[in-house]
Amino acid sequence: MTTLCDEINKFGKGVGNAARYRILEALFKGRKTVNQLVAIISLSQPAVSQHLKTLKECNLVLDERRGQEVFYTINTEHTLMLLKNLANEIHNQQNS
Repeated sequence: MTTLCDEINKFGKGVGNAARYRILEALFKGRKTVNQLVAIISLSQPAVSQHLKTLKECNLVLDERRGQEVFYTINTEHTLMLLKNLANEIHNQQNS
C-alpha cells in the first residue's frame, strides 16, 4: 500500500466509529480535557481515554500537557494535508 493509502486507512479508522467522531465534533469547538469530553460525550472516562488513544494513533488529535491536565485538539495540519493529498491524487488519476 502507498503511504497515502495507509494514512487514509488510519483516517477511516479514526472517524469510522460514532464515539470517536463525537469526540472530534466536540474538539471542532476547541481544545478539551478528558473530563470535559466525558461530560460532552456521555461516556466513561476510560472509554473516552481509549478513543483518544486511537485518535492519537491515527494522527487525528494532538495532546498537550499543562500542569496536571492534558488538553486535546484536532491535528488540523495533518488532516488538511491528508485531504489535500487525497484530492490531488484523485485529480491526477482523473487526468491520466
